[in-house]
Amino acid sequence: MAKPRILVVDDDEPIRTQMKWALSRDYEVTLASNAEEAMKAMRAESPELVTLDLGLPPHPEDSSEGLRLLELILQANPLAKVLVVSGNSDKSSALNAISRGASDFFSKPIEIEELKAILKRSHYVYTLESEYRELQNRLGSSSFGEIIGTSPCMQEVFSIARKVSTTDVPVLITGESGTGKELVARGIHNNGLRKGGPFIAINCGAIPENLMESELFGHEKGAFTGAHAQRAGRIELARGGTLFLDEIGELPLALQVKLLRFLQDHKIERVGGRGVIDVDIRVMAATNKDLEKLVKEGLFREDLFFRIAVVSVRMPPLRDRGEDIELLARAFLKRFAAPGPGPKYLSDEAVSAISNYDWPGNVRELENRIRRAVTLADGQTVNAGDLGLEARSPEGELLDLKTARRNMEIKVINSAIARHKGNVSKMAEDLGLTRPTLHHLIKKYNIKVKND
Repeated sequence: MAKPRILVVDDDEPIRTQMKWALSRDYEVTLASNAEEAMKAMRAESPELVTLDLGLPPHPEDSSEGLRLLELILQANPLAKVLVVSGNSDKSSALNAISRGASDFFSKPIEIEELKAILKRSHYVYTLESEYRELQNRLGSSSFGEIIGTSPCMQEVFSIARKVSTTDVPVLITGESGTGKELVARGIHNNGLRKGGPFIAINCGAIPENLMESELFGHEKGAFTGAHAQRAGRIELARGGTLFLDEIGELPLALQVKLLRFLQDHKIERVGGRGVIDVDIRVMAATNKDLEKLVKEGLFREDLFFRIAVVSVRMPPLRDRGEDIELLARAFLKRFAAPGPGPKYLSDEAVSAISNYDWPGNVRELENRIRRAVTLADGQTVNAGDLGLEARSPEGELLDLKTARRNMEIKVINSAIARHKGNVSKMAEDLGLTRPTLHHLIKKYNIKVKND
C-alpha cells in the first residue's frame, strides 16, 4: 500500500533534515525551503499533508509569506491538511492560519512523537473527506431520484426513466423484490409533469381481495357492513398525480376488468355508488412476476397488460450491478453513521464479502445489513462479521457453505444450458435430474433459458 505523501516547508535546513529522517518510514517526504519550491512540489506530488513554517523568505521575521503560501496550497488542493509550525510563543500567527484553513498547529522546538500523532489524525480526516467527496461526485452524476448506480444496466434504467418522466404514458417496472421498483416510480413522478400532485402507492398483494375494490375505488356510506361513512379510494386520492400499483400481478381478475375500464375512460364508480366520477391521473405499476407468463396461463388479462406496459423498465438484480454494490454500501454507511460517532469505513474483508455475496434480497437486504453493521460495529470500521457475512478464504473459496452450493448449482446449470442450447430434456438427463427438479432450480435461481 502506498505511503501517504507529506510536504515539509521550512527555511531551516537542519529542521528539514530532522523531519525527513523522522517521517520517512511512514510517509513519502518532499522538502521545500520557500514558496516557489513548495508550489512546484504541490503541483508535482499533490501531497495529502503539509507542514508549513510561517516564517519564510523573503519575510522570515513575520508570518506574511507563510500565510500567503497557505492560501496557494489550499487553492491547489482544498482537501490538503496543512499543519502550521509556529515559533511565536503567543501562537497568534498559528491561530490566524487556522482561521484561514490550516487544520492544526504545533510549536517549535518540534516534539517528533507529538507531530506523528497529529499527522496520523490529520491523514485519517483527509481520508474520510476524500472518500466523502468521491462518493458525492459519483452520486451526483450517477443517480435518478433516490437511486444511485454507475453500472451500464442502471444507466439504461436512468435513461428510460428520464425519457418517460417528460410524458404521461403508463409505465410497468419489473424486477425482483428489493431492487427499487417503487423508488424508480417515485423518481419518474418527481421529475415529471405531475410532480406537484400526490404520489399514491398501493400494494395489490397486501390487501385482502374482499377489501381491494373499496381500497382502489372507494365506497359510499352503507355500501357494505362496516361502511359507516363515504370514503375515497386510492384512485381518487391520486387525482392530479400518480397512482402506483405495486405487485399488480396479484390483482384478482375481477378487479383487473374494472381497472382496465378505468384506464380506458378515466371514470370510476365507488362501491355502492351510482354516480360516475372523472379522475385524471397517471398510472404506473410494478411486479416481480412474469406477467406475460401469467397472461398465457389465463391469470392476467392480456388487454390490461398492454395498457399498463406501454413502456417497460426492468430493474436488474443487485448481483448483476458490479461496482454499484460497494457504492451503495458506502452510501448507506454514510447515511446510517451520520451524525453520530458510528463507523465510517468498510474493511477490505467487508468489501470482499459484499462483492462475493449473491444478495437474494437485493438492495433492500444490503440496506438492512449496513444498518445492522452500524449498530454492531466496534470503532470506526465495519467488518464482514458486523454485516453477518463471511469473507472469502485465502484460497478464494466461500466460507458460507450455503452460498457456495448455490453458486455451484447456478454455474453447473448455466454450463448445461450452453452445452444443450437450452433443451431442458437434454439438460435434465445430462445433470441426472428430473425435469420438474430442474425447472424448480431454474425458477429458484432466476436463470434465463434461451432456446436456440
